[in-house]
Amino acid sequence: MGAGHAHKLYRHGHSPVHALPPHCKIAAVFGFVLVVVSTPREAIWAFGLYAVLLAATAGAARIPPGFLLKRLLIEVPFVAFAVLMPFVAEGPRVHVIGLSLSASGLWGAWNILAKGTLGVAASVLLASTTELRELLLGLQRLKMPPLLVQIASFMIRYGDVITDEMRRMRIARLSRGFEARGVRHWGVLAKSAGALFIRSYERGERVHLAMVSRGYTGTMPVIAETTASRTQWTRAAALPAAALAVCLLGWTL
Repeated sequence: MGAGHAHKLYRHGHSPVHALPPHCKIAAVFGFVLVVVSTPREAIWAFGLYAVLLAATAGAARIPPGFLLKRLLIEVPFVAFAVLMPFVAEGPRVHVIGLSLSASGLWGAWNILAKGTLGVAASVLLASTTELRELLLGLQRLKMPPLLVQIASFMIRYGDVITDEMRRMRIARLSRGFEARGVRHWGVLAKSAGALFIRSYERGERVHLAMVSRGYTGTMPVIAETTASRTQWTRAAALPAAALAVCLLGWTL
């Protein structure tokens, strides 16, 4: 996959969680999210235990709470949608602090908030302890379709390239005294977006031709083969296994 690519979600460390192979962590997070989604929404206590499990994992990974909370802000649009559900959903109504709310809407909002927050938190933990290059190698190790892995790899690598191109174009506009202050400036911004698209397309063609000239036939070479021992798989399985026990209790109690 080439050289490593650091990202803002990743926090460098030497914890036991960081040391786990990436495909083990991906499988563990997927299993945890699957268990959380399968939990009945009425088992409110179960979601509290899931949060404790994630907090223990974050502690083992030495990830500060503030670091995680800032990155959970990505969930805000889903929170806004969940807040509206009790007001727009149909069914029996209940009165809470003078407001008439739908009972089914309240349960639906709770279901989205609880499961969504836990899923996002688990994903943030995964990204915080695994570099992007390792994530791609882990997906490759888990036999994800190679074409999808390549698309994700190119997207990650050239996303920063396109961002830098946008920054240079903005600096060029500012150096010429341009400032977007109203609708009459949208034409200039539209032309800039068109120029950016053409430059990105041409860059993609040049990169593809360079790859073909170096022997690319549709598959990327595997530079490092990542393996995992039984002990590492056991450690990674601790989180989904504990969550599964909680889920089974939630269905039986």
